[in-house]
Amino acid sequence: MIRQYELIDKILKYNEKADIALINRAYVYSMKAHGNQKRASGEPYLTHPLEVASILADLQMDEATVCTGLLHDTLEDTLTTYDELKEIFSEEIADLTEGVTKLSRINFNNKSVEQAENFRKLFMAMTKDIRVLLVKLSDRLHNMRTIDHMKKETSKLRVAKETIDIFAPLADRIGLYAVKVELEDLAFRTLNRDEYDKIEERKTFPRQQDDLISRVESELQSELEEHKIEARVSGREKTIYSIYNKMVKKNLTFDQLTDIVAYRIILDDKAKCYEVLGLIHNLYKAIPGRFKDYISNAKPNGYQSLHTSVIGPYGQRIEIQIRTQEMHDVSEYGVAAHWLYKQSSGNINPSSYRWVKELKEILQTTEDPEEFLENTKMDLFSDEVFVFKPKGDLITLPYGATPLDFAYNVHSDVGNKTHSAKINGRIVPLKTRLNNGDQVEIVTRKGQVPNPGWREMVTTAKARSAINRYLRAQELDAQIKLGREILEKAMRRDGYSWVEKDLQKVADAQKLQGIDDVFAGIAQGRLFPRQVVAVLFPEVAEAKEREERAKADTPATTSTGGAAQRLSQMDDENAIGIDGLVSGLAVQIAGCCTPLPGEPIVGIINTGKGVNIHAKNCKNLEQFAEDPDRWLPVKWREKDPEGGKGKAFVARMRLTLTHAPGVLSSVTTAIFNVEGNIVDLHIESRGTDSYDMRCDVEVQDLDHFNRMLTALRNLKCIINVERLQG
Repeated sequence: MIRQYELIDKILKYNEKADIALINRAYVYSMKAHGNQKRASGEPYLTHPLEVASILADLQMDEATVCTGLLHDTLEDTLTTYDELKEIFSEEIADLTEGVTKLSRINFNNKSVEQAENFRKLFMAMTKDIRVLLVKLSDRLHNMRTIDHMKKETSKLRVAKETIDIFAPLADRIGLYAVKVELEDLAFRTLNRDEYDKIEERKTFPRQQDDLISRVESELQSELEEHKIEARVSGREKTIYSIYNKMVKKNLTFDQLTDIVAYRIILDDKAKCYEVLGLIHNLYKAIPGRFKDYISNAKPNGYQSLHTSVIGPYGQRIEIQIRTQEMHDVSEYGVAAHWLYKQSSGNINPSSYRWVKELKEILQTTEDPEEFLENTKMDLFSDEVFVFKPKGDLITLPYGATPLDFAYNVHSDVGNKTHSAKINGRIVPLKTRLNNGDQVEIVTRKGQVPNPGWREMVTTAKARSAINRYLRAQELDAQIKLGREILEKAMRRDGYSWVEKDLQKVADAQKLQGIDDVFAGIAQGRLFPRQVVAVLFPEVAEAKEREERAKADTPATTSTGGAAQRLSQMDDENAIGIDGLVSGLAVQIAGCCTPLPGEPIVGIINTGKGVNIHAKNCKNLEQFAEDPDRWLPVKWREKDPEGGKGKAFVARMRLTLTHAPGVLSSVTTAIFNVEGNIVDLHIESRGTDSYDMRCDVEVQDLDHFNRMLTALRNLKCIINVERLQG
């Protein structure tokens, strides 16, 4: 049990000017008020408010909140009155204590109208002063730490379930990570003791994991020191409850888990976070798609950090988080960090306050408890969000839903024609996440159609299914059109005269349903023009086959440049126009040469995968030289001058940079200034005075990429920059 003087020492460490007399007065008052009351453990009741106050001091809260921790049960369990607390301490402390008392009387297990009213009471207390929730969470945390002393098993299970269902998500929602994970682990231990003990036992086994943690810590620290970067590095295994969830979600055993170790690098400078990220990717192999920038895009609870996953020693996947000390404090203390930094230059304003303000507005405009519950289950329950149509009708969507999900929820036709969206009267991007209580208006436009990028903007199965259904139909139309063009050009080239209805014979021979399937098969590379000729003109096909066999029997002379010969035969004047926007099987950009709009291209039909677009100078074209049916003349479609930005294409370049402060910042700024977007970067090699870095960027076309190269070459820190293909 913490002692009074230990509590005071803890407070003085973060607040030298704290009103210690006030805190001592609250301690004495609580001691007298609770008198001889005992806890279920048999300890004096005073141990509980002291521990609650200690938890609040760990969160570095103000004196009024710590005093409330000491007094929080006096209105509930003693003869103390609100007026008495107001007179002896202050109205502020009396209000906080009363707020906590009201929360303590709420029963969250009732599933009827009473539950709606109880949630309303909870949120009312929170929005009046968020510190009420901080005290209640601290109270719940100490009760969970001592839950084994509860006599009734049913009571233990009820409290644990309430903790994991209500209070842990609330702690997470206001950014109290440390409180959230401890509440989850303690509740999980009560609800599923067998699984908890198994995981805890496995975590304590001496094993390779222990060597891994110390080795990675050492390697990271050495790398940082070598570059004269001051930072704290720490490694830890994830919590028992999070490990259990990962095992269940991925259907893995404990031994099969490869990413249960996380490392934190804490710096004093935000700009250095990105520099350290580059050093880590140079030290370890980065795992594609596992980088998250929560510094530029903070989580709703104010959390900021860079996350990356890499392959560390022993081939283990490890997660590394990079953040500043202020970001770290917000990640641990969440909304409580407001008091920690309110006197500093950090000027922290956690975004969780926005959630509280929005909640308060809904409370003020909703009188009926059941209606309030429907409107304000909030992000507390992360699987649902409640929004309104312009006329006030309520729509329930999964958490993370966007205006597009909303539109498709109304009707698939509305979704397909969505042009823009308004949230609370303000035009927003279609990928904007909806918040509880938002009023959403969808603006449709004739001629508007879904595009493949929409699939990344939605979370509901209904929306994704409707988008996929439309795109499949569009892809089929595009494939039919492309297949027809391929066949027409091939027939015209070889001098065949044909009627489209004759293609039913081809469909029957290939066991296809109809003529459109023939065209689609050609576009997909599953069917070739020579096979059509073989059905429609069998005698000509047989003659050609005899001729080819005769050629094959004749000794061949050595020849080179087969690809060049095929290119010279391309009918560029009648080339098929593409714009790279047809998704699925129809048209794909070859990864070996990654051509950009503006440079000469050729199409190669790839069996089962449609047409691959190669640059005409691609070295891989030679392998297709002996297969004329697979070559297709194509060209980039002219860009609409008023069409705005088109599809983005990825180009790769290698930069040789000098060792100098701010180099990465100069490079990223130059790319940003020409409206480029960095997709990935990786340090390839490092010398004494310079280093090479590979960078993938999104551009509109070759001209855009060349302008980017010019801008980079003008930087003093750039020694050389060149395009990489393949």
